[in-house]
Amino acid sequence: MLKITFNTLFFLFMSLQVFSQMFKIDSTATFEKKALSFEEANIVSSYYHQNGNHSAVTGGIGTEKLTDVANVIDFKLGYTNGKGKKYHFGGEVGIDYYTSASSDNIDTRVSSASSSDVRVYPSLNYSVENIKTGFVKGGNIAFSQEFDYTSIGGGFNFTKKSKDQNTEFAARANVFFDTYAQYIPSEFRTNQPPREEGEGNIGNAARNTFDLSMTLSQIVTKRFQLALTMDAAYQNGLLSTPFHRVYMNDGSLSRETLPSQRFKVPIGLRANYFLGEKVIIRSFYRYYQDDWGMNAHTVHVEVPYKLSPLYSVSPFYRYHKQTAIDYFAPKGENAVGAAFFSSDFDLSGIDSHFYGIGIRHTPFKTVLNLFSISQLELRGALYNRSDGMNAGIVSFHVQFKGF
Repeated sequence: MLKITFNTLFFLFMSLQVFSQMFKIDSTATFEKKALSFEEANIVSSYYHQNGNHSAVTGGIGTEKLTDVANVIDFKLGYTNGKGKKYHFGGEVGIDYYTSASSDNIDTRVSSASSSDVRVYPSLNYSVENIKTGFVKGGNIAFSQEFDYTSIGGGFNFTKKSKDQNTEFAARANVFFDTYAQYIPSEFRTNQPPREEGEGNIGNAARNTFDLSMTLSQIVTKRFQLALTMDAAYQNGLLSTPFHRVYMNDGSLSRETLPSQRFKVPIGLRANYFLGEKVIIRSFYRYYQDDWGMNAHTVHVEVPYKLSPLYSVSPFYRYHKQTAIDYFAPKGENAVGAAFFSSDFDLSGIDSHFYGIGIRHTPFKTVLNLFSISQLELRGALYNRSDGMNAGIVSFHVQFKGF
């Protein structure tokens, strides 16, 4: 688990301040030239716990108990070149530590390697903004690793604003190349060499993801804003999970098998309305469809309310409803001889409710004239699913701003 001390942050921000300086320019110049400077940093820590009785590891029934502690820190640096272009450099490092009772059942004889693990996921991003034209272009690279997979990805993005700043179009394309270690349940290891029988790893497989995302944002009035989003994602390779058991309708045991390709299309509409100085209504609707037969609807509403100049509360609620994929059936109901089958209830027909509240404090407290603590936020939420799974999450967010 990642632990970040205040001294570490102080050293980081002090170093950025030392290397940042203003260049003297002619008073008639349109743009001011600045050296690389600190703009923003965020630290988010969260604790998540879930429970249920439909684990895919044990064939659609059994404990889904899982605990995850996550820590993420990101930062943004920037400078203006004096010729109307602004450059942004950013990075993020995340570390999750989890324990999973369901994953521990991969091996029924000894504790599995996945009963607890650490996931590490750093990333870097870069963008160039033309201040005159409102055109932004950039790119990113990302890496993620845990016990059974390694992922390397990257992408490009651009944003274009209208002359009146009321309309914005953004597009992003990403690709991820994953290597998946195929750990199989202990019941399927009898034909492995003796030295590998206790490990359950039958070799690596590839999983690739190609994602295109587009957003069109519009300021309709001073109080009303709209955004239309559309994504298209294509995956190929190993899309099933090797250690998910499936009990067939004749009592036999198999491993989950799913198609090697999947195409997804989510479409969303976001609407924000400012009721006044104290209340904002933020709403979002998304429709999802894929070629495995799943359709889904998601509605989210959040209503931030300003209690005072420094404090606000944000109650929120999300409802989600989805149909099952064509290849899902509960334990003991998948047909023998079927080409594809799964008992993973994440792929089943379910309804879910996610609700909670956030408390935000905006002190803008200056620390030694180096940076300001611009936001503190505590959020808590509960999640309930129609198949009986329930979860809770608490997160804490600290935001720092440069001068």
